[in-house]
Amino acid sequence: MASPMKNLLMDLDRYAQSFRVFLERSAEHQSMQEFLEKQLPGIIASIGNGKSAINVLSVGSGAGEMDLQILSKIRARYPGVTINNDVIEPSASQISKYKEHVAQASNLENIKFTWHNETANEYESRMNAEKKTKKWDFIHMIQMLYYVKDIPATLRYFHSLLESQAKLLIILVSGKSGWETLWRKYSSSFPLEGFCSFISSADFPRILDSAGMKYQLYELPSHLDITSCFIEGDKDGELLLDFLTETIDFTKTAPPELKRQVMEELRKPGCSEIRDGKVFFNSSLGVIVIEP
Repeated sequence: MASPMKNLLMDLDRYAQSFRVFLERSAEHQSMQEFLEKQLPGIIASIGNGKSAINVLSVGSGAGEMDLQILSKIRARYPGVTINNDVIEPSASQISKYKEHVAQASNLENIKFTWHNETANEYESRMNAEKKTKKWDFIHMIQMLYYVKDIPATLRYFHSLLESQAKLLIILVSGKSGWETLWRKYSSSFPLEGFCSFISSADFPRILDSAGMKYQLYELPSHLDITSCFIEGDKDGELLLDFLTETIDFTKTAPPELKRQVMEELRKPGCSEIRDGKVFFNSSLGVIVIEP
């Protein structure tokens, strides 16, 4: 009998709701912001040397919150230089939200935006069909490589687009996080249906070493309050469980034994720690900075 479990990306409204609860309960954006404040200025210190324009490509931007923070750091490092920012994002609604954020922002002088409503693979196919090879001074991929079928090939392609002083910045879940424990154990039971593959920062040394790429790794501690997942009937808890398992309505559609095992796993030290009666999932991030 076919499983009633369905991949969360088949219902983009529910995905957006579950992601909103995740961000509210998680330290992820604060953790990224701290990295952008402390580490990014050093990473971008030479990407625009001697240039009158800096070309930035953002892959899988979502609604652009992190993009705008990255752009503000580049603008601060290279005042007065034109920044051409191209955005690749497959969700039309996320692009609309991104455009709203740009309209509301006040510090975007000298930044020109171009949005492409497509996936990373569609962008690559289109550029190849048009026989175009545009080079970039900075490329970033934040929490998007899970949705790419051939990760090494995608990395090789975008790495080939780097200018001589450029950097490729990747942020995704850490190999030391609870995601690594949960997904290595249970991803075969979750309804992936070709939408995504599990990858963490632990996979990168092997991929990048075999491709002969130079890189640096950073670890960003982060946590997620999942206490509500253990409260029967709690709507936010159910949405968080959907996000953690990439499943629409995991609580109601997962086989009872799988649900029991996942709920048990989420309490274990490999996934979470319990403090003051609350359960905090280890949602740490890994950052990889790749050089040309």
